[in-house]
Amino acid sequence: MPNKNIDIKTINSDVELPQFILQPKDAVAGEDVLEVTGTVKGTVGGLSATSSPASSPSYRQFSTKKHLPRVKILGTGGTIASKGSKSSDTAGYHVDLTINELLEAIPDIGGVCEIEYEQLCNLDSKEIGLDELYKIYKGVCESLQKFDGIVITHGTDTLSETTFFIESTIDAGQVPIVFVGSMRPSTSVSADGPMNLYQAICIAANRESRGRGVLISLNDQISAGYYITKTNANSLDSFNVRQGYLGNFVNNEIHYYYPPVKPIGCHKFKLNLKEELRLPEVCVLYAHQSLSADLVEMVAENYDGIVIATMGAGSLSTPVNEMCMKLSVPIVYSKRSMDGMIPVANLPMPPSDPSSTIIASGYLNPEKSRILLQLCLKQQYSMKKTRAVFAGVYGG
Repeated sequence: MPNKNIDIKTINSDVELPQFILQPKDAVAGEDVLEVTGTVKGTVGGLSATSSPASSPSYRQFSTKKHLPRVKILGTGGTIASKGSKSSDTAGYHVDLTINELLEAIPDIGGVCEIEYEQLCNLDSKEIGLDELYKIYKGVCESLQKFDGIVITHGTDTLSETTFFIESTIDAGQVPIVFVGSMRPSTSVSADGPMNLYQAICIAANRESRGRGVLISLNDQISAGYYITKTNANSLDSFNVRQGYLGNFVNNEIHYYYPPVKPIGCHKFKLNLKEELRLPEVCVLYAHQSLSADLVEMVAENYDGIVIATMGAGSLSTPVNEMCMKLSVPIVYSKRSMDGMIPVANLPMPPSDPSSTIIASGYLNPEKSRILLQLCLKQQYSMKKTRAVFAGVYGG
């Protein structure tokens, strides 16, 4: 008898070789459907239809047609693309592998997604500057409308800076942008790169990753690129911090702890794709006992802004504070410690003072504070608006 819950839609009206899609009436776009090829005769769901003989090359019995997500991989280098001289080496290696070679080392993902890849550069992440950063920015922008997910291989040393920049300058909508690296070279007896890359691809292709912005996949952990930072120079567990821990990858299962969400307070800056990336110069100073106030003054004369990694939650010596209060360039008070924040209350001058150019970094570490200040300066934001941007991360 007719099945009222099934729709039959013609996708090829050729009389000799008609093709139909059988799907529930309430099916949504992108769901798996049944595809039939054959000549019309008999009954299917109340309509006439039978297929051609099985010996015919055009014959396909009822089969599931799965539309796999498309993932773009952008290669930039890093330890994940490196080789050492011996299998026991975990230091002293050099970047040598391309994306194509990296993909050869991971399990088959033909059932997970369709992949395209592009080698943007092949560098240790310590060598990444504005030109390379702009290549990554353009590569992501050009791929957003064409792919369901994006994976970027990157060295771990400056990984958190690139992820912060990309999150701050690109509105990816629902498309997940997953950065991945490794702590051991590809030649190591216990190389972590292949598994990290495999997991990153699976994460980028997974629907549960949509709407989460920029992610980092490393050592079975899924983290938010906006807040995460490297915490260990040698260990596989090198991005273990409180902020930005979103979930885990366990035995081919992706476990998120929260519904899809993007970082609160993340300010989006619009860049011009038609021009080279140029940002104002901002210097990071690491505070310590006996830090010279003259050094701060000298830096202010040669840079557009300063970020100081203070000794506590904004702690600097009286001479340095007094110097900072005299200077006209914007100065962000950040922190040496891995966790914690700089509250506005700890600044030597209140933000309400019109002569103050001192800003609290909130939860941002010095390197991310530097990028955020550079972007504010590039957009020629007023001090008031710059404070409002940093207020998004509970500074200002």
